[in-house]
Amino acid sequence: MESTNLEDIFDSALNLEEKHFDEGFKDGFADGLVIGKQEGREVGLKHGFEVGEELGFYKGCVDVWTSVIHVNSDSFSARVQNNIKQMKKLIDKYPLLDPENENVQEIMEALRLKYRAITATLGVKLDYNGYPNSADEKKCDWRRLVSNLPPQASSDDSSTESSSEENDSNHTHPQR
Repeated sequence: MESTNLEDIFDSALNLEEKHFDEGFKDGFADGLVIGKQEGREVGLKHGFEVGEELGFYKGCVDVWTSVIHVNSDSFSARVQNNIKQMKKLIDKYPLLDPENENVQEIMEALRLKYRAITATLGVKLDYNGYPNSADEKKCDWRRLVSNLPPQASSDDSSTESSSEENDSNHTHPQR
């Protein structure tokens, strides 16, 4: 009986490293699930924003071209007008609420091709470059854009009317 108790003591000592390894693995796995969900959400939001931004760009172009056609139906050839209608159908067909739809990539690629065909036919060099990243910030003078914004009134300022009147008279609005 004494030998079995001794074996139990040594077994627990010998299995200590394996036990800690298993506990560490379980803790790391649980933490990885949480972090993975957070990172997946961030990547999904970023990608969704980029897709929405690109779709919005194409929709804006189609809306402008359609407005031009309504003003002057002879402004574009019948071929270009047909391409614009097809592009509008592709935008309307895009499954915004079903991101797992298998046709998402095909529709987006068809939109890009249709857009290139229209701009090439029109002889317009207008590329979709996406939202400016940190490298592009040097090309855009953000400080100039921000300096044209009106100053924000503080909530504890009791003279908001007089200060806002002064700001309006001293503030120069950017040209539109």
